[in-house]
Amino acid sequence: MTPKKRKRSPAKGRSTKAPRRRTPPPGPASTPVIAAEKADAPTALDPASAATAQSDDYSEDPDVTARMHELEERLDRMIDAHARDRRHGEPPPPPPAPRPTPPPPRPALPPEGVLETARELLSADFYLRKWGRMGLRNRSQEVDDFGHDPVYEQKVLPFFEFLYEKYFRVEVRGMDHVPSEGRCLLVANHSGTIPFDGIMLRLAVRREHPLHRDVRWLAEDVIFHFPFLGSFTARVGAVRACQENAERLLHHDALVAVFPEGMKGIGKLFKDRYKLQRFGRGGFVKLCLRTRTPIVPVAIVGGEETNPMLARVEYLTRAFGVPYLPVTPTFPALGAVGLLPAPTKWKILFGEPIDLEEYGAESADDEVLVGRLTERVRGAIQATLDRALSERRSVWFG
Repeated sequence: MTPKKRKRSPAKGRSTKAPRRRTPPPGPASTPVIAAEKADAPTALDPASAATAQSDDYSEDPDVTARMHELEERLDRMIDAHARDRRHGEPPPPPPAPRPTPPPPRPALPPEGVLETARELLSADFYLRKWGRMGLRNRSQEVDDFGHDPVYEQKVLPFFEFLYEKYFRVEVRGMDHVPSEGRCLLVANHSGTIPFDGIMLRLAVRREHPLHRDVRWLAEDVIFHFPFLGSFTARVGAVRACQENAERLLHHDALVAVFPEGMKGIGKLFKDRYKLQRFGRGGFVKLCLRTRTPIVPVAIVGGEETNPMLARVEYLTRAFGVPYLPVTPTFPALGAVGLLPAPTKWKILFGEPIDLEEYGAESADDEVLVGRLTERVRGAIQATLDRALSERRSVWFG
């Protein structure tokens, strides 16, 4: 029996299936090659020829071959250039610039700076400057030539009205003697270690007068040398006492109040209360004669008992700008609290006006006439005080 001959495969180790066609990489020559292959491909190929055609797909296209050679040459040139650079020792590229470092923190103040700061805080000028800046921030645009600030006065007015109505319970008599218009000089006695009489007199005329006239009172020059107190007094309506300021006010038909006793009036001991001191050289009379201004005498009762002065210390006080240091039943034993006034009953009495129209302006140079008119005004105020004291039954209730 003849054995069957085994059918040999066309090629050892090769599959009879046609190999899968690889898609060539995209390029400018890929599309024509594929089109040509589709057009010239035979209907049937033996396995050997199919394999040979598959392996030579890219080698038969000159454009693809040339492009691959070109890419290989470029890669070789880049490798050679890099090798040459390393052989010649070309320095590497510079490192990036370092980031800027922040400035070091400020060192602590040296001891000298601390001492200078402490000296500044302990100096009076530092607080005066601070007070001045605060005053300028709160100051209105209507401040007059003498420093009166109506906006600031309205802020402190409730406190003054409390003193007038509730604390001192001020009683006013003779307001009809104050003229309704024109200039006039109110001459009053000075009383109290801490003089509230100027503010109370201003409030009395403003509240009780039919036309609510405004009063500017002349305060002693020494008050304006005190820190804070001088500016406060000016802002609430006081004017530094001098002939020029008073004459300017009277030329504007103002109502002006003066206290001819000056510092001697508020510096009286309690045993000399309501005893008028000398009225100086009659400067207020000369002023009225020159400006043809009438005088209205005013007596204030109740201010002498607010801070009764038992003694006054005058040694070493002038070095601090203070004429004397008062000694009262509560000060300096209780410190600053001892300066609070006692709630005594006040009375403000306006006397009949003294007309100087019969005298001319040249009469201001007549010393005899000036002295006589000065004593006439002083006697009218003292008589009113004596009559009011005789009628008073209590210091606290009037």
